[in-house]
Amino acid sequence: MIICNLNICWTSLLVLLTLVILFAMSSDADEKYVSVDFEVFGNVQGVCFRMYTEEEGKNLGVTGWVKNTRQGTVVGQVQGPPEKVNEMKHWLSKVGSPSSRIDRAQFSNERRISKLEIRGFGTRY
Repeated sequence: MIICNLNICWTSLLVLLTLVILFAMSSDADEKYVSVDFEVFGNVQGVCFRMYTEEEGKNLGVTGWVKNTRQGTVVGQVQGPPEKVNEMKHWLSKVGSPSSRIDRAQFSNERRISKLEIRGFGTRY
């Protein structure tokens, strides 16, 4: 009798644990992407920074856009899986185009999203 009750206990515990895991996974599944705005400061215009940014975004499989500003910076937005967006953030702040000089990159409005809001990666004018 005791063994039977223990089996029921273990079964109940496994069912409860499974439900908790499924609930956690379904909550994360609703917001599986990240969106972040960026601005890059330094010598980032006239050095093919936008072209290389677009290429890097496509290589990583993220979506977004990039654009020069009148203030001499480059702005844009990146969307995709968190790990890929983090790789793009690193590239924007530390790598850039071969001829660029990145002084700093500023990231803002980072948020979780349930679906991509931008198709592809392109340059805006």
